[in-house]
Amino acid sequence: MKRLLVFFLCASLISCENKEEDKKTEFVTPFEASEGKKTPTYAETIDFYIALAKEFPEINIQTIGETDSGYPLHVVTYNPEGDFNFDKIGQRKTTILINSGIHPGESDGVDASMLLFRDLGTKKLPAPKNIVLVTIPIYNVGGALNRNSTSRVNQNGPEEYGFRGNSKNYDLNRDFIKNDTKNGRTFAKIFHLVKPDIFIDNHVSNGADYQYTLTHLFTQHNKLGDKMGAYLHHEFKPALEASLVDEGWDIAPFVNVYNKVPENGFSQFMDHPRYSTGYTALWGTLGMMLETHMLKPYKQRVKGTYTFLNKVMLLAESQSKKIKEIREDIQSSRKNWEYYPLSWEIDSTRTTILNFKGYHADTVQSEVTGLPRLIYDRSRPFNKEVSYHNYFVSKDSVTIPKAYVVSKAWNRVINLMDLNEISYSLVKEDTSLIAEVYKIKDYKTRLNPYEGHYPHYNTKVLCSNKRVAVYEGDYIIPTDQPGIRYIMETLEPAAVDSFFNWNFFDPILQQKEGFSPYVFEDLALEILRDNHRLRESFEYKKERDEAFSQNSYDQLQWIYTRSKYYEASHLRYPVYRIPKDTTN
Repeated sequence: MKRLLVFFLCASLISCENKEEDKKTEFVTPFEASEGKKTPTYAETIDFYIALAKEFPEINIQTIGETDSGYPLHVVTYNPEGDFNFDKIGQRKTTILINSGIHPGESDGVDASMLLFRDLGTKKLPAPKNIVLVTIPIYNVGGALNRNSTSRVNQNGPEEYGFRGNSKNYDLNRDFIKNDTKNGRTFAKIFHLVKPDIFIDNHVSNGADYQYTLTHLFTQHNKLGDKMGAYLHHEFKPALEASLVDEGWDIAPFVNVYNKVPENGFSQFMDHPRYSTGYTALWGTLGMMLETHMLKPYKQRVKGTYTFLNKVMLLAESQSKKIKEIREDIQSSRKNWEYYPLSWEIDSTRTTILNFKGYHADTVQSEVTGLPRLIYDRSRPFNKEVSYHNYFVSKDSVTIPKAYVVSKAWNRVINLMDLNEISYSLVKEDTSLIAEVYKIKDYKTRLNPYEGHYPHYNTKVLCSNKRVAVYEGDYIIPTDQPGIRYIMETLEPAAVDSFFNWNFFDPILQQKEGFSPYVFEDLALEILRDNHRLRESFEYKKERDEAFSQNSYDQLQWIYTRSKYYEASHLRYPVYRIPKDTTN
C-alpha cells in the first residue's frame, strides 16, 4: 500500500512538473494571465523576450546604449532566417521598427508586441518572407520603473502602469532633435543601425469621445514628400485602413481636438522633428503612431494594437519590393532640390471628408464649477461627414546651400551630427571665405519651461554676404548626403525644431560689451557729424517715435549699434552658409 501511495505521489509530482513545463513553453504573458487587466513590469517584459530568444533561433535580443535610468535599451529582432546583421538584412528585406513604452502609462504596445513576437516564434502566425521585425520593448525604462495606478486619471486600465516622464522627467517624445536624454541618444544609434523602412510608435490618447478604439497618426504626407509621401497617402494608408475594417476594426485619423467636438472638423497633427515620426521622416522612413482610445477597455485596446501591428506587417510583406524601390529613389531625387520648407500651414483649399463615427455631445451645467461642461452620450452614436484637414503647404522656405560651416567651439552641434551619421570635413588651415551670414532679426521665447528649455519660436533672420574668418579644425558640413533633411532642420535657425530654437546658441543673444553714456555722448556726436545719412535717420526716428525721443539711453544705444564699436558677434548666427554657386 505504501509503495502504491509513493507511486501515485511521484506520478502526481511528475504530472505537476510537466504541467509547469508546458505552461512555461506556452509563454503566457501577464496580460493574458490576468485576462487583460495587467501589463508587465519592465523586468517581466525583458525576461519574457530573453526566454523567447533562448527558445527560438528566429528571435534575438541585444542591449544597445544607455538610458537615464541606468538600465540599457533592449532591441529584439525577429527574422525567420536567423540573420541579425542589419547591414545584410537591409539589402534584402523590409525592416519594421516598433517602439513601445515611450509613455509607459500607454502600455498597449508593450503587451501587443510581446504577443506578436511570441506568436511569430511559436508559428501561430506564418513567418513572413520579406520582413524583419524589430522592437524596442520599453523605450522609457525610467518611466516604466515608476509604476502607479493613478497618473493616467482618465484611462480605462490596466491596473498598474508606468509614468510619462523618464528618470529626468523628460517627455521622450519631444527629445528626438535636442537629445537631452541618454534615451534619445541611444534611440538615434538604434535607428541608424536598423535603418527601418517603416517605423511604428505605440500610444494611447483621448481628446474626445468617439466609437473608435484605434486611431492613426501617420507622418504628414506633404512634409514627408518625395515618392514616399505620395505612396503613404494614396496607397499604404488606404490599404491598411481597409485591411483593418475587414477584420472588424474601424480606424480613423487621430482626433486632434481637445475639449471640443470632432464633428466640427479637425486637422491632422503636424509631427515636427521633435516627435518620433517627425524625426524618422527626415530619412524617408514611413512613420506612423497608433493612438488607441484610453476610454476603451484595456483588453480591447491591446487586441486592436496587435491587429494593427500584424496588418502593417502583412501589408509590408506584400509591398516589400515597392517600398524598397521608393526608399532607394529618395536620395537621388533630393539631389535636385533647390529649396527646403522651414514651416507648414494647412492648405485651406483641400479637405478630406470622413464618415466619422462619434457620439452626440451636449453642453450642460457642471455640478463642480457651475459653468458649462461638455458631456458625451454613448447611447446616441452617429455617423456624420466630418471635414478633415490633412493637406499642408509650405509657409516659408530657404535655398539649400552647398554646405554649412560650424565653428569647432560649438561641439554639442557636432556631437549630434556624429550621432546621426552626418558626414563633414575639417578646415585644414586658417583662412577666410565669402559666406551667407545670418543676423537674428527677431524671435519669441516661451515664458514657461518646456522640456528643460525655454524654446524660441517665430524666429526671423537677415541674410547678407560677408567675408568671414574660418579656422583650422572648424567643420564644413555638405548638404549633398542622406542626412540633408536633418542638417536643414537643425541648422536653419527659422526651422521649427532648429538647434537655435532649442537654445543651443543662446550665448549670441547676449551683448557682451557696452558703453558708458556720459563718455559715449561725445563720441556719438562725432559719429553723427561724420555720417550724414545716419544723422538723417536718427532725426527722422526722433520725430516719428515720441518714446524714443524722450529716452536718452535708447538714442545712444541706437547710434552705438550702428557704429563700428558695436560687437559684430551680437545676434550673429555662428553657422555660415556656403552657396551652391560659390567660387570659394
